[in-house]
Amino acid sequence: MPKAEIIKHPIEQISGDLKKSAWSAIIESLALVILGILFLVLQDGMIKILAYIVGAFFIVKGGFQIITYFMEKGQNDFFNNGLLSGVVSVLIGTASLLIGEDIAGVFRVVIGIIVIYESLVRINIASKLAAAKISTWKYILILALMMLVVGIFITFNTGAVITLIGWMMILTGVIGIIGDTMFIQHVNSVVDTLTKKS
Repeated sequence: MPKAEIIKHPIEQISGDLKKSAWSAIIESLALVILGILFLVLQDGMIKILAYIVGAFFIVKGGFQIITYFMEKGQNDFFNNGLLSGVVSVLIGTASLLIGEDIAGVFRVVIGIIVIYESLVRINIASKLAAAKISTWKYILILALMMLVVGIFITFNTGAVITLIGWMMILTGVIGIIGDTMFIQHVNSVVDTLTKKS
């Protein structure tokens, strides 16, 4: 195999892995939008059932992320937040199962923590895009800061009702989808910058 092809293959693999991670983040944001809609539609009557569904989802998701992290440790660290994300997901899922009956009172804090975590991940991504001199880092940072404000509001606003939480979840999901879509559009530029530095 020619040397150029050998070099090209790992670059394409890195680009593909980054896009895969970004698409995974978009799916998570979409799930958050769907959960927000369910909150608006179901209200108190089905919150307990929703809590169990959410709990099971986060435990499975977190377990998968933890396993994947240790299988791929040291690879593609640019977007590798798997261990922290997995642990947080498992804790959130366990909490949702244990407090199902009182979920209306504590779900606000759980969702707030999720949103804050997702915003910090995107702030980190924006800083790396800035280092790679990708101009859209500013927009991703602004979206991430908006997400952070929403997360803090949900977490510490004790008067937030289910309807408000639902709308906030939808807003956060939409912001996440926009930011991650912008990242996907510039993955190749990021990879080129990273490979030139190495």
